[in-house]
This record gives sequence, C-alpha cells and structure tokens, in this order.
Amino acid sequence: MPSLLQKLLLHPVTRIADRFSSRPDKERIFKALSELYAHILNNPGRKGPLIEFSGDNEKFIVLSDQHKGAKNGSDDFAAAEKNYLAALEYYNENNFYYINLGDGEELWENTFAAVKKNNTLSFEKEALFLQRNAFIKIFGNHDLDWGNNPLANINLESIYHQKVSIYEGAILRTAINGASLDIFLTHGHQGDKQSDGNWFSKWFVANVWAPLQSYLNINPNTPANNDQLKTEHNNLMYQWSSSRKNLLLITGHTHQPVFNSLTHIERLYRQLNIAHATNDAEAIKKIEEQITVRTLQGEKLLDFSGVRPTYFNSGCCCFSDGDITGIEIAQGCIRLVKWRYINKIPAREVLEEITLNKLMDEISSHSLSDEKII
Repeated sequence: MPSLLQKLLLHPVTRIADRFSSRPDKERIFKALSELYAHILNNPGRKGPLIEFSGDNEKFIVLSDQHKGAKNGSDDFAAAEKNYLAALEYYNENNFYYINLGDGEELWENTFAAVKKNNTLSFEKEALFLQRNAFIKIFGNHDLDWGNNPLANINLESIYHQKVSIYEGAILRTAINGASLDIFLTHGHQGDKQSDGNWFSKWFVANVWAPLQSYLNINPNTPANNDQLKTEHNNLMYQWSSSRKNLLLITGHTHQPVFNSLTHIERLYRQLNIAHATNDAEAIKKIEEQITVRTLQGEKLLDFSGVRPTYFNSGCCCFSDGDITGIEIAQGCIRLVKWRYINKIPAREVLEEITLNKLMDEISSHSLSDEKII
C-alpha cells in the first residue's frame, strides 16, 4: 500500500510542501542581505568573519543543506551520506577550508539528541576541519536553533568536542588585477516569510510533512541536473547580487545548484543561442538532445546572454539519487562540483569551472542592474 500511495501522492504532496516551505519577499530579502553584508563588512566577528585570501593559494569548499536526520523514512540525508563522508575526507586531506552554509542538521523534524546519535561519522569528519581551524558553520532555517537557542554552544561542543562559533554569514575577500572581489556567503533563507523563523512552517514540517514523508518514503529533492529554470527565490538572490559592484553571492537553501547565475538548463539555453547565432548545426543538435522535449516544446528560445555572473548556489547534500553538490574555490578558480556514486563508489565530478580572473572580467563587461549599488 505505501508504494501505491507514494506513486499517487508524490507530486501533489511535494507541491503542497513547496507551497508551505517558501514564500520569498523581494523587499525583505534585499533588506536582510544588505544589512547582513554591511554588518559583517563593518563589524566582522559576531555575525560572521571577513577572511582575506590569495586566489592562488587558499582553498575553500562550500556545502549546504545536509538535513542530517534520524535515519528514518523522512531522513533525506541518508542516501547521500557516503558521498558526503568521501567528500569531507578528500577536502580535509587536501587542506580545504570548509564552509557549511546551513541546514546541516534537520532540527524541524527531529530532536537534537536523535540527530546527534545517528550522525556520528559525519560530525567526526567535520570536526577534523575544526581541529585545523578551517571550519565555518553558518545556520539556516532548519537549524535555526544554532543561532537562537541558549544551549546551542553546549550542544555543539558535545558534538565536536570543542567550542564552535556559529555565524549567519561570512565574507571572503581577494584581490584580482588590483581590484577587490568580495564573496558573500549565507544560507539564503533571510526574507523568506515561510522560512525565516516562521512557526507555522516549522509546525507543518514537523507534524504533517515529516510523518507523511516517513510513511511514504518520499525525498522531494530531485537530482542536481534537472530541467528547471531558477526558482523565484534564486531569481531574487540573483537580482540582489547583480546590483552590487565586485561582489559574488553564494547561498544554499533552495537545493537548486546555480553557477554563474544560471541553472543547468539555463546554461544549455545560452549555449543554444550561441549555436544559433553562429549557425552551428552540429552544436544545435547536441544541445537540443540535452534539453528535454517537455521543456523545449511550446517555448520561445530563452535568452540568458545579458546575465551578470554574480550568483552561485551550492545546491544540497540530500538529492534523492544520493548525489551532493558544492562550490569549490581553489587554484584561482571557482567550480560547481558533484559527488556521485559510480559502481557504488563516491566520485568527484567538476560540472562547471571558471577562473576568478575571467569571472571578474565577465562581471565588469556586463552593466549593473537598476538596483541601488552599495
């Protein structure tokens, strides 16, 4: 019976969950991001660090949205755990700095004790970065307790066996061709009326969605390479970042990977426009084969040529197929990477890559949007 119900209810239940999990408001989002960025910029410390780095030397990995649970039917992280552990081992061995962008723990659906008990291996791997002073932990909406629970410091210390600072964001700063580039990182839930501390959303997830998800064994996080345009929330994040000078924004929250301000399908559309402009019939055929028939039919050719490459989204570490995605900043490049199972063995794959020098040139070559620059 659960299998039949899963087929019948998967899409309608997921649509209902989406409705109750996101309600982005442009004015609230812009205000929240601007205030947080300005606060860290002018008063680095309590809300987040400002870290200056050399683009050629330091290495960072940005991962988000593990949603570590209780290893039950509603635990979206379970299928991806081995990929996550392999990724952390790789990045620690290669001396990366780990920035966790939030929703690391699913504290809407589970008690802290249950999450701690069932995720010992992940916490041990994360603690290795902390021991090297190479770990930044940022809270999201599903682990908001880390930011407002008076017992948070005690609970975190019981997990990592040493004190842990918890932040709302961080800024990485580097110099490129004599100009300063800021990389602003935060979870991205700020300004979302359904996620930014909303009690009803938390109640709905804990008391309605989680039990139903557990019974039906539903994971709503579709694979990373999907055929979707940017969500409304990601679009608003892009609009905010595109109005800033020499700034990149990296968030999580939406579980939708974005690189250079575009999703996978949007990058394909841009490539298709270029192929049409150059009358490259072979390229057109190959790209159209990658674009699903459902997405292509009945739509005009979408144009993403004027997009400023200022927004990135790390995706998540709980896709239904066990994949995880993240953003690497290393060797003077920024990359969208995926860890996936090949013959049941975790493997790293670079999906997109661009040098920071080239990225800076592309940002400068596109005019700023009409939003006020800060």
